[in-house]
Amino acid sequence: MASSSGFFMICLLHSIISCSCGSLMIFYLDEISVIGHGSETAMKLLGSTPHDQLLIKTSDSFAGLLLCIIGFLLFMISFIRDKEFQSFFAKGCILTHILVALWRIFFEREVEILALHWPKQVVGDFLMAFSWVFFQIYTWREKYD
Repeated sequence: MASSSGFFMICLLHSIISCSCGSLMIFYLDEISVIGHGSETAMKLLGSTPHDQLLIKTSDSFAGLLLCIIGFLLFMISFIRDKEFQSFFAKGCILTHILVALWRIFFEREVEILALHWPKQVVGDFLMAFSWVFFQIYTWREKYD
């Protein structure tokens, strides 16, 4: 079956976003925390003792590594040309982004330090999900035209 160039582009875009965010988390965590949350909140998120700081930085570095791995997987998946798989994968990505947004709404907003920052992250999650929704709409339009 022929594939959609939209799938390749969306996968590539998400791959670039994942790899760049993951790399920044691994190598420039302090600077990215200040940009994302502000200097006061970033200082609170770093922990109070050296042991806590080491654990938090290690955890965040592994989260960045996971984002890089997800980015590379998305890059590899972008070359799959089966339309049925593309549709299935897009549905899974939509569900994943919506679940992450719900996690932020119900749990992350309860964290006092992050209470001001979760709305913009939820908007980002929904924008990422909508890119896959638009792909689904585009493929349905191709299928039923």
